[in-house]
Amino acid sequence: QVQLVESGGGLVQPGNSLRLSCTASQDSLSAFDMGWFRQAQGKEREFVATIPWRGDDAFSADSVKGRFTGFRDSAKNMVYLQMNNLKPEDTAVYYCAAGIGAWGSDPSRYNHWGPGTQVTVSS
Repeated sequence: QVQLVESGGGLVQPGNSLRLSCTASQDSLSAFDMGWFRQAQGKEREFVATIPWRGDDAFSADSVKGRFTGFRDSAKNMVYLQMNNLKPEDTAVYYCAAGIGAWGSDPSRYNHWGPGTQVTVSS
């Protein structure tokens, strides 16, 4: 079981930026497609971004396109979600996920999940 850990969440004002990080302390993520998902209180978990194990086919959900970007630094065994121009509706718990061949927006294809990190956007 790959143990993922997210970090970087917090309280931020609308219009500001945050960068979330995800790593696995005891495993290499190099072979895994990675995903970011979020779940707001009372709502279903939704796709945010996916980052392939290699290549340039990362993409984000339409709801965050142009504001959120997922990327990885394989040398550091880290995956990131850069979030710019945050809005109150971005408030949610953000999850990092990993899976072999999981690239895409379907959460069922990701086998490993982190515990999540809270992002709150409020003035």
